[in-house]
Amino acid sequence: MCIHQPPCPTVDSPEHHTAVIVSAHPEQGWSLLCDGTIVFDDTGELLPDGRVVGPRRTPGVPAVAA
Repeated sequence: MCIHQPPCPTVDSPEHHTAVIVSAHPEQGWSLLCDGTIVFDDTGELLPDGRVVGPRRTPGVPAVAA
């Protein structure tokens, strides 16, 4: 999916969440990253292979949109 240089980290990379946003939908609370990951405002993720990554929130700290 990533066509720019340098390429974004792969989904399996620990820093995959730094991939470029290709479609943002803040009104719905999600964005599509260049690597095919959907990230949600609550910090949860849906990976391209269907795996779900739960929100990584710290108790008492509000979530920050990606």
